[in-house]
Amino acid sequence: MFTKNKNQETNLPEPTKGAPAQDAIRGAAMKPAARAASIICADMKINGSVISEGALQIDGVVDGDVTATDITIGASGFITGEVKAEVVKVKGKIRGSIRARKVELESGAHVKGDIVHASLQIQSNAVFEGQVKHADDPLKDTGPKGAAPSAANESASPVGHSGPASFGISTSAS
Repeated sequence: MFTKNKNQETNLPEPTKGAPAQDAIRGAAMKPAARAASIICADMKINGSVISEGALQIDGVVDGDVTATDITIGASGFITGEVKAEVVKVKGKIRGSIRARKVELESGAHVKGDIVHASLQIQSNAVFEGQVKHADDPLKDTGPKGAAPSAANESASPVGHSGPASFGISTSAS
């Protein structure tokens, strides 16, 4: 009494020769689009660390470490903590260290802390208080290292010791 025809079993249209173009459009729509920068607006304050896999624009206040691929601190931005990225552009204020392959302190920037970089640019009217260290891979190191292995060991060495810490300077009168 009731019979189904094979063509009536599914309501899907038969594939046409124009399908590859439609598949390309669907494929392009499913690919992740270029990410826009995440923005921390001027009216925001964050207590805690911020981590982003993309670009980050900070116009507000962050009390904690900030890690991203590309970080821009706007003129109203203020960070208290370590800033770590491939590229860091500062127009605002940072109280803490910066670790980046490329660091740009733009006019009006105020940084109080150490900078470990592969490339550094400081424009006029930028304020920087701290130490600068060049590193081929600044993101690899975990922290700034002192110039000497151990200051306590050097001060305990006997006078006239010819080790590398004495540098040939003797305080004894001979």
